[in-house]
Amino acid sequence: MIINRKQYKNVLLVFALESEAGKAFDDYNTLFVGIGKVSASYHLTKAILAHKPDLIINLGTAGSTKFDRGSVVNCSQFIQRDMDVRALGFQKFETPFSDDPVVLDYGVSIEHLPKGVCGSGDQFEVEHRNPEYNVIDMEAFALAKISASESIDFLCFKYISDGADGSAADDWAVEVKKAAVALRKVLDSLS
Repeated sequence: MIINRKQYKNVLLVFALESEAGKAFDDYNTLFVGIGKVSASYHLTKAILAHKPDLIINLGTAGSTKFDRGSVVNCSQFIQRDMDVRALGFQKFETPFSDDPVVLDYGVSIEHLPKGVCGSGDQFEVEHRNPEYNVIDMEAFALAKISASESIDFLCFKYISDGADGSAADDWAVEVKKAAVALRKVLDSLS
């Protein structure tokens, strides 16, 4: 696979759920990590040790109050949205006693796609009120952080399934069935 004129020989596609991939990616090396940052971290770390990928592509669904439902957004900036230790004097989303920036800027950028800042957290967000991020998921920050720590290129595409609002759960249940087709179309456009 060639992306932005760089050749990759060992690509790993990472999804939270099999329902996000359907059968559209059976010709790729795929990994399903489950829901949340802990599960994603565990399964990706094991896969890196076993497969030694040179590119990790995170594909999946996400909410957004900025991007239209059904669109695919390229995220290369990530926030751990449920890290909140302001009561101890730390900045919003800052990991205490760490040199890590609040916004992890790590990922391949695809010129023709809209750019998003992905906020990952271990709750399904239904009242989005944080202007710091405009794409909402539950795993991408952890996947990007591990990829950056291991110096593996990382590419993230999120299919916008809902508006991160009161109807998000119902919207996600309908839109997740459309995600695989849209994500495969974007992936195929890279070659």
